[in-house]
Amino acid sequence: MLNPAPDELLSLQDEVRQAFGWLIDADVSSANEMSFDFMDEMPYGQSSWNLESRNAALRKLKQSISTVDRLIVVGAGSESISVKDYPDACFVAADGAVGALDDLSTVLCVVSDGDGAEHLERAAHAGVHIVLHAHGDNLGTWKELAHRWSQFEQPPTLTLTHQSKTNVQGMFNPGGFTDGDRALCFIQALGRSLENVECIGFRTDVVGSWSGTTNPERKKKKLEWMEESMHRLGVEHHLIRE
Repeated sequence: MLNPAPDELLSLQDEVRQAFGWLIDADVSSANEMSFDFMDEMPYGQSSWNLESRNAALRKLKQSISTVDRLIVVGAGSESISVKDYPDACFVAADGAVGALDDLSTVLCVVSDGDGAEHLERAAHAGVHIVLHAHGDNLGTWKELAHRWSQFEQPPTLTLTHQSKTNVQGMFNPGGFTDGDRALCFIQALGRSLENVECIGFRTDVVGSWSGTTNPERKKKKLEWMEESMHRLGVEHHLIRE
């Protein structure tokens, strides 16, 4: 359902692991556990999260992302956004950056590794589609979120992503590294050209106010890899540098 990620986007993940000294084993373990947790007919007690339902939700999301005239991706460096100022637009948000939007009705999905705090929670509670990512150091986080969201009267629809090098059942690796550039990779994997996609709040000079980081210096290093990923995607012109 998603186009395979280009080699240069997948190889960036190896480069990032090498740069930070992370082992791929942790990424593989988190991905495999997520796949296992969501593989039965009632994951976390929710039939809407089984593989058939997730595929149906992804087809619907793909249709929306492919056909909407104006698509805007919101990054963590965004200022607050009044949706009425963009009457013809739909939005994809990078994790906590969904908090920049004053109205969630035109948010097609949030791409998240789970650290978007109350902003991600607000989107999940509103039923916004969540593209939930598994990596080596967020296994406990995504498990906690899945358990909590499963208690909602109407849990959000889900797509599951990973960053391991092998195929993982029921999951996808769209490429990329941070939530922001992975959102762009995901959109491209759904078949939409990035040439007519707009970006707000993608910046490398400061850590965005919607970021869930607790280590600003390491976050800035991560943003350098976001820039490299965007360069490989051909959209580095969207970056703000001051």
